[in-house]
Amino acid sequence: MPPASQAPQSTGPALELLVHGVGGTTPSEMLGDCRTTRVSGDTTAAIYRRTEDIAAEQHPDRRREGPVAEAYCWSNLTSGNGSRALWLLLLPFMVVNLAHWMRPTARERTAAVRLYGTVVRLVALSLTVLLTAAACEVALDLVAWQCAGVDRCAGEYSWLGFLSSRQDGWWSQPGRRLALASLVPAALVGLLWYLSNRTWSAYESQRPLSWDEPDEDPAPQPAPPGAPLVRPALGRPGFWYGRRLVARLRAAHTAAGFLTIAASVGGAAARHDRAADGPVPAVAGGLFEAALILCGLVVVAVVCRRGRSERRLDNRLDRAAVSFLPGAALALLLLAAVYAAWSRPGWASAGALPGETAFRLLALGQGVLVVVLAVVALNLYRSAPEPRTTLHGLGGPAVAMLACALGGVMTGGIAQRVADWLDGPGTPGMGSGSAIPGPPVLLSWQASVIPLLLLLLLVPVTWLAVRTARRARRLGPRIEAEYGEKHPDQARTRHIARIRATAALTDSAPRIVGLLSGATLLLGAVAVAGSWLSGQVPGLAMEGAGPLVESLADAAQSTGSWMIGFGFILFVTWGRRAYRDVSARRTIGILWDVGTFWPRAAHPFAPPCYAERAVPDLSSRMCAWTARTRGRLVISGHSQGSVLAAAAVWQLPATARRRVALLTYGSPIERLYGRWFPAYFGPVPLDGLHRSVHCWRNLWRATDPIGGPVLIDEGQGPEVDRGPLKDPLVYGRTPEHPLPEPVLGHSDYQADPVFAVERAALLERLGPPVLPQQAGAGAGQAGEAARLPGEESQENPGRSSG
Repeated sequence: MPPASQAPQSTGPALELLVHGVGGTTPSEMLGDCRTTRVSGDTTAAIYRRTEDIAAEQHPDRRREGPVAEAYCWSNLTSGNGSRALWLLLLPFMVVNLAHWMRPTARERTAAVRLYGTVVRLVALSLTVLLTAAACEVALDLVAWQCAGVDRCAGEYSWLGFLSSRQDGWWSQPGRRLALASLVPAALVGLLWYLSNRTWSAYESQRPLSWDEPDEDPAPQPAPPGAPLVRPALGRPGFWYGRRLVARLRAAHTAAGFLTIAASVGGAAARHDRAADGPVPAVAGGLFEAALILCGLVVVAVVCRRGRSERRLDNRLDRAAVSFLPGAALALLLLAAVYAAWSRPGWASAGALPGETAFRLLALGQGVLVVVLAVVALNLYRSAPEPRTTLHGLGGPAVAMLACALGGVMTGGIAQRVADWLDGPGTPGMGSGSAIPGPPVLLSWQASVIPLLLLLLLVPVTWLAVRTARRARRLGPRIEAEYGEKHPDQARTRHIARIRATAALTDSAPRIVGLLSGATLLLGAVAVAGSWLSGQVPGLAMEGAGPLVESLADAAQSTGSWMIGFGFILFVTWGRRAYRDVSARRTIGILWDVGTFWPRAAHPFAPPCYAERAVPDLSSRMCAWTARTRGRLVISGHSQGSVLAAAAVWQLPATARRRVALLTYGSPIERLYGRWFPAYFGPVPLDGLHRSVHCWRNLWRATDPIGGPVLIDEGQGPEVDRGPLKDPLVYGRTPEHPLPEPVLGHSDYQADPVFAVERAALLERLGPPVLPQQAGAGAGQAGEAARLPGEESQENPGRSSG
């Protein structure tokens, strides 16, 4: 980083570009003025100014008391009407996509990095198969095969009458019922494909800046002072433009969904043809299954073959994969429907479809993949260990395991609730009182371990609660000494201490996640083994083991089953409330915004990435404004907005970055992102950002549960962190503050007087403004400064900075 004395002199005004955080806000609230005008952008994301500041560049001498303020509002990228809550149903896809970005920092481990990405993509593919298999279990097995094939069950529902075997109609044959029911999971897969394709066009198709500078790899270790800077991963031209990979993965996952349905429909007919002589030769089923296997191998190869292209803007598409795979899989599905619908007069549905084996293999495969991912992650971590990395590099495998667990819970919840509804007063799979066999036994075993998992979690949760209370008591005397109170108020002291102690709980999240993930893996293995060895639900499997064991097994099974169903309904209800109630949205907003910050690199059906629109917006604005006005710019980001601001600064060319200062406050950039995503926000990338941007200041509070210091080794450079700031500003009533001051925590950093001081200091370090008249600027330069702020070059704003 060039020293402050070498800061480029400004020939224009100063600008503060405000970026809000989680939950969003209005331009009027950000700018402190009800009269605002949109400068650039659309209704989804835009830049606003006070109306009186629209032509501020024409008269820079009139704004010498402070910078012109602009507000970038991006909340519509992550919020909307109540229907947006349906994205929460795809939470497992979002979580496994996070695991891709949690890779530990690697040093000279290119093959291991590629293997890590490949394994995560395979886990993501298994989740697509699992979701489709759950839809097939409900529509094909429970409804079309089991209930429609049993008079006692079909007679309870008039809408099943035309499928009932006792009607002896055209649709009464099992194959035809399966072909008709396959429309439900096929429509689900088609909907996921449509949403992925539409959201890419709406959210992520904004092309980033083009570069004249050569691409470079990120530094493997902190460079010594004076060493040439290299571009980190988030600064690569193609990082925020993953069109090629998303298209490939979308085609592969869509094909995998259609193949899963085709296997469910055509596999049942093929098994019948092999077991009995009929009008369809058994060789037809064999050829069909061979085609399924071949197409499935092609899908796996497409998923494994290629990762992300980040070194340049990659506009190519793999036409063969994108066009061939979904079409071939859909053709096989149509072939399976025709094959199954062929008349087989002697075919009658009995028992359940063999989905038990499929679910067991899926669960077993996911467990093996997670273990392999953990081994690769540990290998990467040992090559470049960083003490603050979450779970010593195992954060990605732990989160991948939680994604699989979420998928299993949602699968089991849907299947068991539908089975209970179809069976009426009976319990599926529980003896003569049941009309249908019910869902696979494995789902009942997985439900049975949920109460045990919650009991295990009570221990660390109780320990954290006790530790937080003890910490709050210890903080009391320190807080009173900090404010210098001669007559402290014990209630006020306890209130401040409790907030500070609770804010520190964020740092304990990795331990809880690690414990939960490990217990899930262990109990999941027990569930798979129990279902495989016994072949019965836990209540029946434990008969003869004693009254106590049998009653505990029955209680665990019923409790877990109802908890899954209730949890699923609560999950959807909570998701809708989160987009209707502002306070509820802020509660879960940080998790949602962290998850959708990252591009879709592992799962194409995950919720869309807002940063692929927001980061190019911010980079383009900063680059064009500094090139046109030659002014000083402070990009000021709060909470998640600070992460967007840092990512945008990384994308700037060096000529623009020298005129930009970074001000972050309430920032999770190290506390959350640096620990959970060390390869992208760890010590090495943050140190590179510190040395590449001209000046950076970070404000934080001890009462903030999200923001924290960036913990950069300053060396000879200027200090980055300023804090902890006093919160509240005063302890009690004073002449300047006659009313009690609130504890602000994560909000209202701009209300602290330190904020204005630090912003002014950043502008001063960028260099004093030199007006065009003082600089001897010609008429052309003055006319350049007179442009309105919305007049960016449409050709290539990144190249105009030279």
